[in-house]
Amino acid sequence: MRGYAPLTEQFAYVSISGMALLRGLFWLALFVFFTFCFIVLFEYGTHDFTNGFQKEAARVKAFVVKQTSKAEQTKK
Repeated sequence: MRGYAPLTEQFAYVSISGMALLRGLFWLALFVFFTFCFIVLFEYGTHDFTNGFQKEAARVKAFVVKQTSKAEQTKK
């Protein structure tokens, strides 16, 4: 007797280990940091990089706080 192939295929799911997830998050954080540094370097140059970094970090922090407070207000 000849065996028939199943009508549906068995699909395997992808499982990500903890270390792979940690590595991915590390690379994402590194990418965001160096992108931020590039933007600061492009806008302020090398002569004012530290002050520019502090100014832009304050702007990013204010933006994040503003956006999170909007999200909390819409929840209520």
